[in-house]
Amino acid sequence: MSQTLTFAPLTSRALIAVSGPDWRDFLQGLITQDVETLAVGEARFGALLTPQGRLLYDLFVVGREDGCWLDVLAEHRAAILQRLTMYRLRAKVELAADETPVSILYGEGAAPGAGWAADPRLPDLGWRGYGATAPAGAVVADENAREAQKLALGVPGPADWGSDKTYPIEANFDLLNGIDFKKGCFVGQETTSRMKRRGQIKSRMLPIAFEGARPAVGAEVLAGELRAGVVTSVGEERAIALMRLDRAEGASLTVDGRPVTLERPAWLSAALGVEPA
Repeated sequence: MSQTLTFAPLTSRALIAVSGPDWRDFLQGLITQDVETLAVGEARFGALLTPQGRLLYDLFVVGREDGCWLDVLAEHRAAILQRLTMYRLRAKVELAADETPVSILYGEGAAPGAGWAADPRLPDLGWRGYGATAPAGAVVADENAREAQKLALGVPGPADWGSDKTYPIEANFDLLNGIDFKKGCFVGQETTSRMKRRGQIKSRMLPIAFEGARPAVGAEVLAGELRAGVVTSVGEERAIALMRLDRAEGASLTVDGRPVTLERPAWLSAALGVEPA
């Protein structure tokens, strides 16, 4: 995706510092991502699930010399700290809020230096910055520009999956490097692995294109008279919807009586081994 190098502060994100001699073992048994091999300066995408396998909180785990940062939604940081403290028991782990600012850099340009980690989901998503500043020549934008870029790529976010509502595979975590199926046990692992092993994923979050007035979040996507999905977030001329694949593929879709078009981004088509929509 060719575009101007853009820097945007991510004020919606906040950090939790995790340290102590047991930090890797502690997180390894909790989150969907492997941390045993995490390198200093590397970011990995993952989530904390319910025991039943539903998404509670997304996160990026970022390797540091003395532990890691968890890059989480700011409004959820206190709840995540509370949950991690509950799981800590006797593990030698320290957990603390960290006020280092989070930012993003995306578009054309060389990889930035210290303070930046490649976004592990897709190359087009650029780099995540921690205490970093805008490099020379970058356009400074707000977080809305970042959200528009994600929507153009068809990448869902926290607004789409909420908390304790969606399975991570429905939110494409398996296609965006958000689940390590080889790492062993984690909270919610049994349900997640069973869904992947059976290979029968009924619903996924996909972008839909529309013209005119924006549909409301929660609006039904219909294939004829059948419910084919539900809108989870909305932008300009495009939305993300949780779609039933068996009803959505090749169907004439409508929202509120107006036609919409199902899109399948190239990255998702490649991951699924199908032709782009």
